[in-house]
Amino acid sequence: MSESLRTRLFRWGFNLWPCYRGTGARVTHIASDWREIRIRLPLSWRTRNYVGTIFGGSLYAAVDPFYMIMLMKNLGPDYVVWDKAATVRFRKPGRTPLEAVFRLEDAELNDIRLMLAEAPKVDRSYTLHLVDRNGTIHTTVDKIIHVSRRAPAADSPQDPLPGRL
Repeated sequence: MSESLRTRLFRWGFNLWPCYRGTGARVTHIASDWREIRIRLPLSWRTRNYVGTIFGGSLYAAVDPFYMIMLMKNLGPDYVVWDKAATVRFRKPGRTPLEAVFRLEDAELNDIRLMLAEAPKVDRSYTLHLVDRNGTIHTTVDKIIHVSRRAPAADSPQDPLPGRL
């Protein structure tokens, strides 16, 4: 799916945000429905480690926030979404630009909603790969995302200071 003006602006803002900009990675695409995001992580002076490969911290930081953000955008404000845990497996040193694609399917979102109808919270696991242009996997990241229903807001009194005129 193509980008909308809104997701394109979000992509530009995200790439300028100091926390993400510092990783050396760039978001290259955000689908208008927030169901697909693509990132690219080059080997550059900003991402190169002591031995000349992509720094492990850049590999993880480049992919860290996206499943959480995608779930927040797709589930809406009635849900609380948090990163809970991650495991990074470095399979092959990154000596060329790497890319990752994040996808959410309708079935996944429906499963989360159904599970939360019966349980107060659910943890979901997502696996993604940073690959080179040939499709060789260099890094595998397993993310665990916590999702729960947002508690209804307590009814606030109409007059916060009763008895005062």
